[in-house]
Amino acid sequence: MTLQAANRLTAAETQLIESYSDQIGELPGDGGVLAARDRLFDELKRGGLPTRRVEAWHYTDLRNLLRVVPEFVPATDATTASRVVAGSSLFAVLQGVAREVRAPDGVGVQTFRSTLADGSAAARLVAYDRDDTIGRINSSFVRDGFAVSVDADTVVEAPIELQSVHGAGQLHVRYPVTFGAKSRVTVIERHIGSGTGPALVSAVSDLVLGEGAEVTWIILQAQGKDDTHLGQIKAELGEDAKFRLFVINVGGKLVRQEVHVRTAGEGSDFTLRGINLIGGESHVDVTMTLGHDVANTTSTEVVRNVVFDRGRGVFQGMIKVAPDAQKTDARMACNTLLLSDDGEFSVKPELEIFADDVQCAHGATVADIDHNHLYYLMSRGIPEKQARALLVRAFVAEIVEELESEALVDALEGVISDWLEHHG
Repeated sequence: MTLQAANRLTAAETQLIESYSDQIGELPGDGGVLAARDRLFDELKRGGLPTRRVEAWHYTDLRNLLRVVPEFVPATDATTASRVVAGSSLFAVLQGVAREVRAPDGVGVQTFRSTLADGSAAARLVAYDRDDTIGRINSSFVRDGFAVSVDADTVVEAPIELQSVHGAGQLHVRYPVTFGAKSRVTVIERHIGSGTGPALVSAVSDLVLGEGAEVTWIILQAQGKDDTHLGQIKAELGEDAKFRLFVINVGGKLVRQEVHVRTAGEGSDFTLRGINLIGGESHVDVTMTLGHDVANTTSTEVVRNVVFDRGRGVFQGMIKVAPDAQKTDARMACNTLLLSDDGEFSVKPELEIFADDVQCAHGATVADIDHNHLYYLMSRGIPEKQARALLVRAFVAEIVEELESEALVDALEGVISDWLEHHG
């Protein structure tokens, strides 16, 4: 299938082509950037939106699920939201336009738009692999975001919140971030839909962690009920670097969050913790690829999912252990509460191991609430609905309680509780 065969185009594919034609004259970038955009969009046109025949997209048939690509809306009433944690440094992107920020000491920041304009962003506008639809869409349409650098030995006490707020239409943002050696930072990448119309949002974060850097990165996705969110985070870990990633999905109609990580330095450690709260007729997909490329690296991944109504969820986790990656220790688990006969959740854990001195494991569970636990709470006078909510909250809150910041734990537990009150 190619997008050039007009009689076979879906409505969304047609709208993507028209949108690119409408916007290309005003998208920021020098000649190198524009050439990269054209090349990537041409690849997207020739390949088309992925279907179930593309293995990486087998459970998220984007060609079928993406029905509408809204027009680009240059200005709305989008305004910043209250910070997740009081005292955080706020880097805001409103309707795709980065606002002026005040960075903490030891942190450099410039708008991604400026790197497009001077051409330095061109090298970043590449596809991750042949199935990288998100990278191609984002690189073709991205207008702004923030390029951030953290100096070596810098410890940023308060979190940095990358807050992206939109009303409706299209929003494409990018966050390239470099963490210097032995730096310590917590970053909250937050996506908020505040409009009444549908939106198409793409967001790509490119991270490089220097030797001994310790980074906690939280993706908090709370798009509107009619929105499509296509997210991707890529990270390369240097020697003894520690990367803790929390992915929390509490919104959106169609969501695909990709995680691509390489442990490129010995002693590096990657932790993934995920929470997917899925209700209505939402489709939420978290897909991870993790490459253990060198010896003596570790990783753990735990994803918790709760499915109500006619919601559908997906977790795909691929761990690849290279031949030279001896002494790798990698463990992955996906646990799901399926609270509706009409809901579904698909799990695809994979291990590809080419080294012989490793410890690797994966597992998955799907279940309803334990009725013994429910009976125990109800027998002590707690109404059934409240008892079920307590058990669900405990199931997912265990994930955020691993965070070291009490203020951050309290804030994220509040987000979870608010969602459960509307869907429990």
